Amino acid sequence: MLHDDDACEGLSASLEDYLEVIFHLEQSNRVARAKDIADQMSVQRASVTGALKALAGRGLINYIPYSFVTLTAAGREIARDIIHRHNTLREFFVTALQLSPEDAEANACRIEHAIDPAAIERLVHFLEFIHICPRTGIDWFDAFARYCTKGTRTSDCMKCLQKCMDRTTESNRQDES
Repeated sequence: MLHDDDACEGLSASLEDYLEVIFHLEQSNRVARAKDIADQMSVQRASVTGALKALAGRGLINYIPYSFVTLTAAGREIARDIIHRHNTLREFFVTALQLSPEDAEANACRIEHAIDPAAIERLVHFLEFIHICPRTGIDWFDAFARYCTKGTRTSDCMKCLQKCMDRTTESNRQDES
């Protein structure tokens, strides 16, 4: 996604988290309030005030003390980018790596601030691929989960390959009819 590099430059993980929370509060309440932001982030109101001043100084939010907070167009674009990174990472952790939703969420929150756009787009393509490739699917994920807990044996791999071939052959027959 494209956005104003000056507004983004040096944006800390903490300030990105504030943008993300403000975005979600706007989605549910049309505006954000400092109290709601503090509650969502489990921080003191003074911390919120400092962050809001920093974000307003970068032109990412509309903020007047003791009033509502809204994202500017630039702030909304950056927040959407952060959320895109977060959601992509969370889906990758749950779908491909078989992490619990809680662990996936916690890891996505930490990594979303450091990953570059090229890596995110590659993850998006990978997730698309694993949903459309006939060699993947529920059997593939189940096999990966077994591998993570028990390891694997060559005979298991051969059975899995045969299932994949049978499934692909059947799918091709259905497509032809």
